[in-house]
Amino acid sequence: MAGKRQDAALAALVAAARRSAAARRLAGDVEEHLLQSIVDATVSLFDAEASSIALFEPDPDRLVFRVAAGAQGAGAIGRSVKPTQGIAGFVYSTGQALALSDVASDPRFDRKAAERTGYVPRSIAAVPLLDEHHGSVGVLQVLDKRGEPTFSLRDMELLAVFAGQATVGIAAARVQRDTARLLATVLSRIGPDLDERQVAALVSAATRDLESDADAPFWALVDQVARLRAMSDAELTLVSDLLEVIARHAEGRSRRGRRA
Repeated sequence: MAGKRQDAALAALVAAARRSAAARRLAGDVEEHLLQSIVDATVSLFDAEASSIALFEPDPDRLVFRVAAGAQGAGAIGRSVKPTQGIAGFVYSTGQALALSDVASDPRFDRKAAERTGYVPRSIAAVPLLDEHHGSVGVLQVLDKRGEPTFSLRDMELLAVFAGQATVGIAAARVQRDTARLLATVLSRIGPDLDERQVAALVSAATRDLESDADAPFWALVDQVARLRAMSDAELTLVSDLLEVIARHAEGRSRRGRRA
């Protein structure tokens, strides 16, 4: 019976590991690079002193500032606040965007937290990162436009677009981050009596040969999909048309083979 449980666990591990490896090959460090590019673009677009993205992390629940940009942004990276603390916590917990021209006069502003970053802003705009399946997953902030004292409605609309792109990047990387949790759940349900050594052996067996053959058809397909991500709309249309022709040809051959 134990052998059957281990076989089932191994099969589940193989499936999960392949999905994780595929996501890694397709996306790489897409989350970190995309989030950084978004705060870089935000600072440039708004001519702002700083921009940052904070993401929710559990155990304990907190918002962690993962990336930042701008002359005054570096001090925020790595710092964390409670999910309901300060402007970021309010925007995250309520899912509501917020723009303030005088943060010091707002009771939600946490001055001490700002001082720990080395920069206390005058104005701030913040929008939630809203995932359709998981709700609010973080916050995008921009601090102090240099040319204007406040943020306009147009500014908030643009910031919401940037937030949407950040959320897409986070969703793409979620498969990788959640793989360990998924494997632990599978193992606990299939073999609750497995110890850490047995789990390690199963994981090793499941992943040993995943990337040993870079020329395997599966990975060749993954690499092709990765290239598609960089193509223009016109190029993608051409590829789509070619794939449709190939699919019809393959379907015709299959039908002729069945008749024979």
